Amino acid sequence: MDIDHLKTWIGRSEEATDLITPRLMASFAATFTPHLAPCPAGDAPLALHWCLAPPVAPMGAIGTDGHAAKGEFLPPVPLPRRMWAGGTIETVAPLRDGDLVTRRSTIGDVTFKEGRTGPLCFVAVDHEIVTARGTALRERHNIVYREAAVPGAPAKAAEPAAPQPADLVWEVQTSPVFLFRYSAITFNGHRIHYDLPYVTAEEGYDGLVVHGPIQATLLLNIIATLSGGEPIRLDYRGVAPLIAGPDFVVKAKRLPDGAIRAWTEGADGRVRMEGVSRIG
Repeated sequence: MDIDHLKTWIGRSEEATDLITPRLMASFAATFTPHLAPCPAGDAPLALHWCLAPPVAPMGAIGTDGHAAKGEFLPPVPLPRRMWAGGTIETVAPLRDGDLVTRRSTIGDVTFKEGRTGPLCFVAVDHEIVTARGTALRERHNIVYREAAVPGAPAKAAEPAAPQPADLVWEVQTSPVFLFRYSAITFNGHRIHYDLPYVTAEEGYDGLVVHGPIQATLLLNIIATLSGGEPIRLDYRGVAPLIAGPDFVVKAKRLPDGAIRAWTEGADGRVRMEGVSRIG
């Protein structure tokens, strides 16, 4: 891997614009209700921004995994498997129905490391979400690229863990329809979320993978529910893939310093994504 070449993408930027419509608001609410924080009439639910201005690549310009081919805005990392690694998100002001929203994106960093499962390449993308009223949200999104799975290799079974106590708990049902709906409203063609033969045979997962932004959406909304809707700065990271099928839970707990920790927990009690939010 020529990491020096990949680092030449640092500083590359792009802009995209989209309109928040009543249909998008209704589709988002229908997908996530009742697991959304209350918000004033006309305001968009938290995390709706991940549905705005998705890359719209023609069929001839997508990779075998269903994503847009790398090498233009995102660097051409020569590792095939792509996942959300986590990031930081800061809400500044609400988005509203009818807003024309601009997302300004910049490649912030490209790093390489050797992990326990092989080489990993991390690409950090900085986003600023802007409306006519000014900045609504700032985000750093960390993407991780990994080696291809070894066909036929058995998945490593992890030991169940004791569920962790929390101040607020949401139980969420997963199904192929839930994942499909989110893929549809985000125009996300990543095959790990809907193509069972592909995700098990080619990428080596035990089943369909729940989207990283689905989990992050739930973390933001459970934090806002517990805090009463105060401004949020959330630092979060993916711990392990969440496989669809069994119900999972989203939990939030106040910490002694006033922060709120939130996490998703699989049916086996293991944490899949976690984050800490500084309120106010």
